[in-house]
Amino acid sequence: MTKLAEHLRKPGEIAVIPTDTVYGVVARVIDRRAVDRLYKLKHREAKPGTLVAANTKQLIDIGIGPEYLMAVEYLWPGAISVIVPSGENLPYVHQGVGSLAVRIPDDKWLHELLLQTGPLLTSSANQPGEPPATTVAEAKAYFGDQITWYQDGGTLNRAPSTVVEIIDGSIKVVRQGAVKLTSFK
Repeated sequence: MTKLAEHLRKPGEIAVIPTDTVYGVVARVIDRRAVDRLYKLKHREAKPGTLVAANTKQLIDIGIGPEYLMAVEYLWPGAISVIVPSGENLPYVHQGVGSLAVRIPDDKWLHELLLQTGPLLTSSANQPGEPPATTVAEAKAYFGDQITWYQDGGTLNRAPSTVVEIIDGSIKVVRQGAVKLTSFK
């Protein structure tokens, strides 16, 4: 297991890492204390982050309904986050909203990390209203010693993920991002 994975497996730990899109603050989804720390650090209420996983099995194992994932798994791996119902099993993650954005990244390094940690909750490495960090130095300027692990991935000038939602069998684009899509049935 990598040292980063070991760090994230410690109760309550979070980190800043390069994701398949932007630098993100991450926490293991099954670690409520870490998720609470991430949301407090980012000043987030009723605005859940995105779950990234190595595969759909990891998402099903934490309680995401397979019927929702089967309908969209052809979109992955890639920089497309899909909003799906999350039910009662992850209230501390979905913050009462009842749904979460989920993504299977197309990034070998991140895929390997996710195999070691399980699904991660991620939110862009920035403060509300500020641009996402493009370097570890920018992330440190936002969070300082509130985060003890920063994984340097160089300069990232990538677009955030495209966010979609499935409504009555149609795909609705919620946020245009790295993958250009139009809403369709």
